[in-house]
Amino acid sequence: MILSFHPVIVGDENLICAGRNPGPEELSAIQRASAVILPQGCRETLYRMARENCPRVFPDYEARFRYPGKTGQAAMFAAFGAASPETWAFASVAELNESDLLNFPYPLVFKPDWGGEGEGVRLLRDRAGLEAALTRARAAETAENRGFVLQRFVPCGGRSLRVVAVHDRLFSYWRVGETGAPLLSGLSHGAAMDREADPHLMALGGEAVRELCLKTGVNLAGFDLIFPDSGPGPLFLEVNYFFGRRGLGGNEGYYEILRDAVSAWLRDSGIV
Repeated sequence: MILSFHPVIVGDENLICAGRNPGPEELSAIQRASAVILPQGCRETLYRMARENCPRVFPDYEARFRYPGKTGQAAMFAAFGAASPETWAFASVAELNESDLLNFPYPLVFKPDWGGEGEGVRLLRDRAGLEAALTRARAAETAENRGFVLQRFVPCGGRSLRVVAVHDRLFSYWRVGETGAPLLSGLSHGAAMDREADPHLMALGGEAVRELCLKTGVNLAGFDLIFPDSGPGPLFLEVNYFFGRRGLGGNEGYYEILRDAVSAWLRDSGIV
């Protein structure tokens, strides 16, 4: 029996567990299932229940929950040898000390652990900029909204490579910002999409993503990479488990890709 918690993937049995933790009904269904399909927005409680009670679960979110947020992703890149810009991760503003403030190499990019689509990301050109960012972060800190990374700013021609992994397929395109814009931007913030430029670099980025996916088990995520103006690349910036779909043909195009991927995963798993 194939059990689906995903609203657009039809299984033999279908349940919705949005906005709440799973209970006895979900546990019973998972224990009867030979495979479980989860939604992108599933809670860790649902993921753990599925993994502990069914041998086959899609997507594999082990890395997502083991390495949460941008601080976790920095640790994941380091643990699996994925090249990335020099990064300093902090669980809270209180972790920074005076020595840190004196020794950071500017410019830096400030990225909070919470939010998405570039929310709260800032380019810091000096200590005054860093202290202003920390003041804002301190005021915004709650039990849920904590943690941030500081990342060495790497000039990259104002473009990033988005590589979306869906089971065993990769979909790649450049996101090109406005000329002179200091920070990278996504398609939803005005970046242009380019599927044709530098195919050899796109291939290198795809190889790097495929290697990291093989090491971590990630099989549904959007990866952001850059190629520095000088020096080797690609460098991983972050992993997006909730990613924009415009570059995949919008919702309709993405759901077609996802249905095909789930079918392929079920065949590869020997279930159908």
